[in-house]
Formats: sequence, structure tokens, C-alpha cells
Amino acid sequence: MIHSLFLINSSGDIFLEKHWKSVVSRSVCDYFFEAQERATEPENVPPVIPTPHHYLISVLRHRIYFVAVIQSEVPPLFVIEFLHRVVDTFQDYFGVCTEAAIKDNVVVVYELLEEMLDNGFPLATESNILKELIKPPTILRTMVNTITGSTNVGEQLPTGQLSVVPWRRTGVKYTNNEAYFDVVEEIDAIIDKSGSTITAEIQGVIDACVKLTGMPDLTLSFMNPRLLDDVSFHPCVRFKRWEAERILSFIPPDGNFRLLSYHVSSQNLVAIPVYVKHNISFREGSSQGRFDLTLGPKQTMGKSVEAVLVSSQLPRGVLTANLNPSQGTYTFDPVTKMLTWDVGKINPQKLPSLKGTMSLQAGASKPDENPSINIQLKIQQMAISGLKVNRLDMYGEKYKPFKGIKYMTKAGKFQVRT
Repeated sequence: MIHSLFLINSSGDIFLEKHWKSVVSRSVCDYFFEAQERATEPENVPPVIPTPHHYLISVLRHRIYFVAVIQSEVPPLFVIEFLHRVVDTFQDYFGVCTEAAIKDNVVVVYELLEEMLDNGFPLATESNILKELIKPPTILRTMVNTITGSTNVGEQLPTGQLSVVPWRRTGVKYTNNEAYFDVVEEIDAIIDKSGSTITAEIQGVIDACVKLTGMPDLTLSFMNPRLLDDVSFHPCVRFKRWEAERILSFIPPDGNFRLLSYHVSSQNLVAIPVYVKHNISFREGSSQGRFDLTLGPKQTMGKSVEAVLVSSQLPRGVLTANLNPSQGTYTFDPVTKMLTWDVGKINPQKLPSLKGTMSLQAGASKPDENPSINIQLKIQQMAISGLKVNRLDMYGEKYKPFKGIKYMTKAGKFQVRT
């Protein structure tokens, strides 16, 4: 199955390697570096790279490439899912998954990888089980381990390892019993210069934080479950109940976990949260260009659009941009030609605008095409797909828990062409 794992930072340095069978030479990563050089963007590196004797399967998370080396043919999605599990585990243990955090906790990282993969095959990938096997690092525990020479590895086999519910440890107790769910949707869209939608789709997730005593059995129902397409569940969800009744029924893991991820395609007429009025023009033979941009909310059901950030890669011939924002601040980098406008919150009564001129190199020809505009945004307490949770019920325990649902929409790859 998985032979070796290499962790590569954004500079192209291998800063950690782990081998489960014989040691594979680092030179195998040269094929990966070649593919990286050919890719225009960091995320465009092919996820599967065949080499004469191996396959390299990689994911990019938190600006780190996790590259697995495979010797025989394996379903690539199986390996990709495992690599994502490794990243999520590091994030759960260290708070962040960065190069610095991995280097600071290198002993725990090797202990985790040793437990997660046995002789190249996935063994324990559930956070609850791993935390009983290997205690998460704390300053006090690190000091004690340094003085006594002991490790973070637990003495006993985890209770969940032998259970029919392996994702939940037994004997969980809380004084405040709470269950919170976050519905987070990310909209990817391309809008043409006339304002028509070329493509639009929504990637959504429901993240949960469940801190409940005992062995609760939860059901979560939606007002409009038919919206959900291409759904991927946490192993705790009873799939037959979802297929029959479109209700999520599950015994939850303890703590934070992703309950499900889903996809809403453009067939369902995805709502576009903002519109852009633009007039970006360059005249033939003139060293001046005009830049005029106005943003406004659209189909937001009265919710405010916040944390708006507009960026545009201007043509190479642009030397300077002399612009006047009605709100927020803008920066223009004369080297990379990147224009960034930090708008903040959109006020529907007074729409934000950015107007002014751009000066071009003397004698430079008119740019072949106008720049595209990329937009980032957030809308609190709204799921742009219209998805709504109907109710959350708990069975199997007698206490009454605190329950809460939060919605948020944000822009993924949201591009307006001019």
C-alpha cells in the first residue's frame, strides 16, 4: 500500500520523511519537482504522477505538499483520503498544520504516523482513538517527558478500538452538554462581462462540535434535503436512513468533526451574492487607461456582505494606478501588477466604488484583453443554496443539551470577466 511519505514546503524542501517498509530514496521526488515546475499554479500539480517504479500521489494543504510513494497500483482516492486524514489529525493535535508546528512536534508526528499506518495499510485514523493511544502535546507533558524520558504513547488499548462505534470513546462525561453545527458554503462562479453567469456551483460542509455525555443518538433533518447533491458522509452516519427518509441519523464522535460535505451544481440555479458594474478600458495609441468599478449586494435575503476583498491582475504594460476608493483602501504592486482593494462591508445605501486612471508605458500597444476581477466575501447567518436545518433531536440519554446551528457563505473562486 503506502510505502513512504514526504512532506515538501512551498520552497521545494523536503522537511520530513517517513518510511513504512524499506527506505525509498529522496530522488523519487525529482519527478514531483518536475511536475511542479510545469504547473502554472501550486494547486495545479497533478495529484497522481507515474514514475518508472513508483506512483507519487499528493495533496496540497496549508502550503505543504503531502506526497505518498506507492509501489503497486492502488485506488488513488483511497490514498488521497488517507493523506487528508493525516492533515486533519495534525491540525487537531497541534491547532495548526504548518511546517513550524510539525517540526516542533516531530516526535508526536512520527508516533501518529506509526499508529495511523501499519506496514503501509491504514489502521487507526479516528481522532478519538488516536488521542487515547497518543496524548496530545502540552507544555507540561513535554517538560515531564523531557525529564523522565517517557513518551506520549498511552499504556492501554483504546476502548473505541474494540467497539462497534470506533469513532467514539466510552465513558465520556461533560458538565455542560452542547451540540453545535456550522453550515459553511463556498460559492465558485465565473461571471461574463455582461453580468451573465457562465458557471456557478456551491461546495458545502457541515462541521460539528459535539460535547455530550454518554452515548447519545442524534437525528438532524432539513427543510429542503433535495438540494443536497453528491453528498459525502462521516462514517458515523447511517446511510440507509438517509437514502430512505433524507434524515441524518448518527452516534457522533466526541469533539470536532465534519459531519458531511455536499455539492450544489448550477442545475439548481445557484444565487449570485454580489454584482459588479465595471468599465475598464484602454485606448489605442494613448498612455492612459480608465478604471471604474462598483460593487453591490444581490440575492442576499437582507443579510450584509462582509470582508469583501477585490483583486485584479492588471496587464503588464500598466506602470501606475491612480485610483480613488469611496470606501476601504487599495494597493497596486508595480512589479507583479496586482491590484488589491480591501472593501470591508458593503452598505446597500452607498455602494462602494473604485475609480481613476492607469498609466501605461510610452509606446506600449493596447493590452489584448481586459483583466478579470476576483472577489472574496463572507455572508453571516445565510446559506446561499437556501439549505436550512429543520430540527435536531437526541435519543438514548435523559439530559437536555444546548443546541445551536450557524450558517455562513463565503466566496471560493469567484471571478468576474471584464
